Amino acid sequence: MHELVLILDFGSQYTQLIARRIREEQVYCRIERSDLSAAEIKELGAKALVLSGGPNSIFEEHAPQIDPGIFELGIPILGVCYGLQIIAQHFNGKVIPGKTREYGPMGVQFPEPSPLFEGVSEGSQVWMSHGDHVETIPESFTIVARSSGNLIAGMSHDSQPFYGVQFHPEVNHTVQGQLIISNFLFKIADFSRDWTSSSFVEGAIKDIRDTVGEGKVLLGLSGGVDSSVLAFLMHEAIGDKCVPVFINNGLLRQRETEEVKSLFEASHIKIYQHDYTDAFLSELAGVVEPEKKRKIIGRVFIEAFEEVAREIKGIDFLAQGTLYPDVIESGTMAGHGVTIKSHHNVGGLPEKMALKVIEPFKELFKDEVRDVGRVLNVPVKIISRHPFPGPGLAVRCLGAVSEDRLSILRAADQIFIDTLYETGWYDKIWQAFTVLLPIQTVGVMGDKRTYENVLAIRAVHSLDGMTADWVRIPYEIIAEVSSKIVNSVSGVNRVVYDVTSKPPGTIEWE
Repeated sequence: MHELVLILDFGSQYTQLIARRIREEQVYCRIERSDLSAAEIKELGAKALVLSGGPNSIFEEHAPQIDPGIFELGIPILGVCYGLQIIAQHFNGKVIPGKTREYGPMGVQFPEPSPLFEGVSEGSQVWMSHGDHVETIPESFTIVARSSGNLIAGMSHDSQPFYGVQFHPEVNHTVQGQLIISNFLFKIADFSRDWTSSSFVEGAIKDIRDTVGEGKVLLGLSGGVDSSVLAFLMHEAIGDKCVPVFINNGLLRQRETEEVKSLFEASHIKIYQHDYTDAFLSELAGVVEPEKKRKIIGRVFIEAFEEVAREIKGIDFLAQGTLYPDVIESGTMAGHGVTIKSHHNVGGLPEKMALKVIEPFKELFKDEVRDVGRVLNVPVKIISRHPFPGPGLAVRCLGAVSEDRLSILRAADQIFIDTLYETGWYDKIWQAFTVLLPIQTVGVMGDKRTYENVLAIRAVHSLDGMTADWVRIPYEIIAEVSSKIVNSVSGVNRVVYDVTSKPPGTIEWE
């Protein structure tokens, strides 16, 4: 059992980043509802709490609150932004509505020493994002940080391990934010670094064996990082009692089927391939709305797996490579979360399934899955693959999905990815792909006017898919990709480059 930090989520766009930063310190954490009771927190065995920021004003009628009993649990608590104000309000400090917002980078000074800021430079840059602020700290608290605007930026209880900061230590713009988080974990809360890839693998193998017993597991293998690493983990845990099934849904990239087969054969893991292209494409015919596409694909995937399971005989479980961001983005975790999109692993499951679901990675981030892959000696070519969406090219083929449009998309995507490999850029990028738009534009090719498709190329840097920034690929490479696509892919006469970060955009276009 790993030591646990619980993050109570008040709806901040940065809550997942807090989790990432804590995990980077090899400490296990989970995001939970902000209204979790003290009894529930105690039952979960939390060793410390973090109260996240949030978009609400503490003065709003329905502003989220906490169970006051959390302050009786005797465990360290760190309040971030809104979380600081919750602590101040509980202990009868004075929080006032901000006449002016503090937003963006600011320096902080430390009028009193505090273990939270040990090693942090005087005047260090932090990231502010708040309107309301603490004007008067509660009795038994000390001001341990002030902003360059002379507002209270940090406070601590004189005898209890309760701390609050008005800024966001989890974002990159807070220059020494990781040190502040580390100080809380190790100097205040006394955690050990027991959350490692090796310990995860060890625990997961035991859990899988205990869960499966003498049963058999069907694994949905897409060939992407998550399901491939999962196949290696399941094979390590239960050997041939795991049956990896590769469903060709007709929405895969060029040469995907052959590549996946050869990679697994080289690692002596037998996979079963089934072609359901017709079933998927007939269900998707004429469907334009993105969410509807995802729901259809999720449903048909499950139907296909159940059909395969009946053929194989004796299958009791379905293993999926669902990740923590999938669960969070689907709005199934935190109390103040909003559904951004459905993921086929978590959103498209029918109410009555013949198979019980096993999701060993549902509390891992993408880079943690890659680390697990390294522990399991998964081939580098699999571990270093860019993420690929569960619904495949259906969410990169905007508008109606058809075999003709998918062929255009596959050919263009292959050119883009091959060029990135050839120029040494593939491994510098977290995810790169092409998107076929439902737009035709006028062009001139061979002295003739054309009226053909627009294709977008997209490349982003990210840690876990929760936030992302577009990659500044050299213009010469973009020009080369554009020229190759327009000259060799029939049906495309214009290429555009997506320069939108996440937020405000998502990584995928649908």
